[in-house]
Amino acid sequence: MSIRDIPLRTLADAPTTLAELAGDKAVLVVNVASRCGLTPQYAGLVQLQQTYGEAGFTVVGVPCNQFMGQEPGSAEEIQEFCSTAYGVDFPLLAKTDVNGEDRHPLYDSLTRTPDADGEAGDVQWNFEKFLVARDGEILARFRPRTEPKDPAVIAAIEKSL
Repeated sequence: MSIRDIPLRTLADAPTTLAELAGDKAVLVVNVASRCGLTPQYAGLVQLQQTYGEAGFTVVGVPCNQFMGQEPGSAEEIQEFCSTAYGVDFPLLAKTDVNGEDRHPLYDSLTRTPDADGEAGDVQWNFEKFLVARDGEILARFRPRTEPKDPAVIAAIEKSL
């Protein structure tokens, strides 16, 4: 099974997959949180969506409450925060465990991918980013402090298009 076919749930709790959410687009999967020091990265993610959305790219946000409880809200609260504070217009999934024994199968696949330093394994914190190609290949992994506007992120996205 391709990573694009792993069963997921939308923030509204509807069944989906990356293939359904993204169609024939490259996807930047990002575990997100609304009460984190890195939360301002939402603005950069929205900018990526606006810049590359029509060229065959989408961001998919994955709310996660595993890092110091920084995403405590309900689905409705998360949606309200994202749309009001940052104008998020990319898909958001249901809250998901990205590490530990309840790690979602999506993250079982994603976390096998090494970062630029050759390190794979657990997600370090909120706003870790994984670029998935249209064919399901995991192309790149960017650690949380790597901003969406970082030249390495931009170059990887552009190459995937």
